[in-house]
Amino acid sequence: MSFQFGEVVDLTKITDHRGNLTFVEALTHVPFKIKRVYYLYDVPGGADRGGHAHKELQQLMIAVSGSFDVTLDDGKQKQTVHLNRPYQGLFVGQMTWREMSNFSSGSVCLVLASTEYDESDYYRDYDEFLAALSTR
Repeated sequence: MSFQFGEVVDLTKITDHRGNLTFVEALTHVPFKIKRVYYLYDVPGGADRGGHAHKELQQLMIAVSGSFDVTLDDGKQKQTVHLNRPYQGLFVGQMTWREMSNFSSGSVCLVLASTEYDESDYYRDYDEFLAALSTR
């Protein structure tokens, strides 16, 4: 299983008159075992999140409520994806700079991550990130 840069993944959606259900399975909907789950919420209007890249971490971002934009940059191309459907996730691979913006009121971003938290896995300086890409 492989995903392309900035690929939006359609997740299983089970429709029922009582409400819909969507699930995510490791190694089926994402190309990794899920080691960590976290979510962003109550993001103030006009605030941005992200602004970093990961050396090894892979993620699937899902707008489980509301909407937001994710701008991805792999050093060669930039792409902005608008997430607003809880049955779709955005795959974010390793060595991809990400910036999140335009959070709607009440939005919730659920993130499934391939590794546990490790500060040493982060690039928080864009120029340092670009320098690391050039040595790979």
